[in-house]
Amino acid sequence: MGFTFSDEVDGELADLVLAELRRENRRRSPELRAAVERYGEEEPLQVYALDGGRLAGGLVGRTWVGWLHVELLWVREQGRGLGSRLLARAEELAAARGCVGSRVETWSFQAPGFYQRQGYRIAGEVPGHPPGAVDYTLVKELGA
Repeated sequence: MGFTFSDEVDGELADLVLAELRRENRRRSPELRAAVERYGEEEPLQVYALDGGRLAGGLVGRTWVGWLHVELLWVREQGRGLGSRLLARAEELAAARGCVGSRVETWSFQAPGFYQRQGYRIAGEVPGHPPGAVDYTLVKELGA
């Protein structure tokens, strides 16, 4: 059987790859099956701060298998506590969904110190990603 390969961006195929990977992961892992059964499917979680109708900051993430996954956090003006308030609200919403932890990835030139001040600890790092920087994964227990 000969394969053909495509390197075109295709959202439908990407969704199919994700669905197949999730199906296979659940088949292989009774722990993952139990977590999905307990916590339900992935749900988006978003918190925005508006100033007179203008976006001042926002957090975009998702909850899945009992964890908040912070994907994006941005504030227009730093130093006003807005990032802390957005993150705290997201953690509160995640805890209400039964989440026990939160995780985020950030680069050394972004905000590892910010997350540590919010109670996160470094769980892993990838030096040189991107070159000259460090990619950190930070985690925090929720409700503790």
